[in-house]
Amino acid sequence: MTMLRRAIEALLVASVVALGGCGYHLAASGESLPAGANTIYVQRFTNRTRITGLSEDFDRHLKDEIANHKRLDVVDDPADADLILSGIIAGQDQAPVAFNAVAEPTAAYFTLVVGATLVDNHSKKVLWSNGGITRANQFGLVAQSVVVTSPEFLQQNLRANDINKLPDAQLASTQRSSNQELTMDQLARDLYANMSEGF
Repeated sequence: MTMLRRAIEALLVASVVALGGCGYHLAASGESLPAGANTIYVQRFTNRTRITGLSEDFDRHLKDEIANHKRLDVVDDPADADLILSGIIAGQDQAPVAFNAVAEPTAAYFTLVVGATLVDNHSKKVLWSNGGITRANQFGLVAQSVVVTSPEFLQQNLRANDINKLPDAQLASTQRSSNQELTMDQLARDLYANMSEGF
């Protein structure tokens, strides 16, 4: 019963995420950022999860996302920054969502929740804050549940003929790791869009 409840909860989270993504702004032009702000310091987000090193990984994704938009320069010293971005990785979960005939999980969702605050480093005024952004993505735990034609799979180092050669435990590990990277990348995009557009 517990596994069924977790599966239902994961599906609900995924539905909310999908609905929330409908208003995503692709441009993220930064029109809500202060006109005189040119530099940003990204503090290492506090990791409240049990996954060691998650904040370091997310830091890389977030800095890359900010740099890709070329609106703000990421600086290494807060004294050089016009803006300070800080936050927490508030939670993560992994729950099975599909099962085989003998109730063994064949697919799971990885969910990550991030909250952030943007502060004007000169006036110390909070410019933007959110209560948390959530992203969830499904990944296969066995070869039969991996969609080898999906864009997410094609970005990996594995190829379709590699999948059937891997033991289930190794396959699940590679897909979990890849899915975690994808989820952090999407969260970094969502966070930058929210921060720069002011919603």
